[in-house]
Amino acid sequence: MSESANERRRFQRIAFDASTEIAQGERRWVVELHDLSLKGLLVKRPHNWSGDHDQPFEARIELSADAQVTMEVVLTRIQGDLLGFVCRHIDLDSISHLRRLVELNLGDETLLERELASLDGE
Repeated sequence: MSESANERRRFQRIAFDASTEIAQGERRWVVELHDLSLKGLLVKRPHNWSGDHDQPFEARIELSADAQVTMEVVLTRIQGDLLGFVCRHIDLDSISHLRRLVELNLGDETLLERELASLDGE
């Protein structure tokens, strides 16, 4: 990504390794999480990928035995072997876990508050 594109990015991506699953109806794919943000996630496309790009998916990221982030997402881009999903809905528990994860990784509460404000503006 170019320097100017990085400067325009409103949501900082966090490289994070966690057990992640993408589901659509009865179909499920275990995927490798590349990164995530308050707005979505980027995963490595599984070899058996057959998702319907016109329908929403559910992403589930296991943070620990008792904490997970679950969000309704839509596929917005395919770049090489990566699939980019944007969050369309997230429950209160999940956004709380994700907010804490972002806060810990950003190390700057001002950046976190700016990203949260951007969510409200969309």
